[in-house]
Amino acid sequence: MGFYSAPVAANSVSDIIQQSYFDIMTLRACGFIIFRRLAQRPSPDNIEYLLLQTSYGEHHWTPPKGHVDPGEDDLTTAWRETQEEAGLGEMHLRVVDGFLQRLHYQVRGKEKEVLYWLAELRDPGIKVRLSAEHRDYRWVKLDEACRLAKYTDLQDTLKKVQHFLEKAEKKQ
Repeated sequence: MGFYSAPVAANSVSDIIQQSYFDIMTLRACGFIIFRRLAQRPSPDNIEYLLLQTSYGEHHWTPPKGHVDPGEDDLTTAWRETQEEAGLGEMHLRVVDGFLQRLHYQVRGKEKEVLYWLAELRDPGIKVRLSAEHRDYRWVKLDEACRLAKYTDLQDTLKKVQHFLEKAEKKQ
């Protein structure tokens, strides 16, 4: 199961001000951790994850994600960003129930929160179409995904996804 951050109960005006400050100062992004299952391989070796390499900065590898536009809800952001960055939309992906991961970290001195849902590619043969924000993409197994991801919180998230999928498969 994913990890959800629960709202903090406000005990005082300062608690409310602190939470409001956090909400205002926090950059928020949403996206999908996308995976595909390859029929010719036995489980769990049949799962590959989609990572995109940015065309800016350190050219880091990440699942598709992006900032929430004003008035946009989180899941709509995840769909929009995935369509823009990878050319994959609702017709290509199936959201997996029961998984939502929240990451918190700092970018250039500002707090950032990223929400990732889990989605399976319906047809493993579908081609990814990159936007100008990315220069490459790869479908990779967990070990390679963690090596490419570099950031510990994203590596941990990918491992949680793998565990979640393996556990769900055993129940079937």
